[in-house]
Amino acid sequence: MCLGAPGRVVEIEGMSALVDFGGVRRKVALDIVDDPVCPGDYVLVHVGFAIRRIAPQDVAMTLAFFEAMAGGEEGLPPHVMGPEEPS
Repeated sequence: MCLGAPGRVVEIEGMSALVDFGGVRRKVALDIVDDPVCPGDYVLVHVGFAIRRIAPQDVAMTLAFFEAMAGGEEGLPPHVMGPEEPS
């Protein structure tokens, strides 16, 4: 399973960006991101590459989803947790 993490672009220099992941900042390559990004945009990052710009209308939902995942399954919508185990 692969997992991308959402982060906010802080600054851009050439084909790399400084991205903030909840207080942790990392350099990220912009070589394969699907849309141009600017400081303040959110991107989905996988293994050091921004792979997708997160649409502004989807940022809050995406961040809430990842926050819920970090805390366990509590708060995740039922369709995300998967089918219930039979009793």
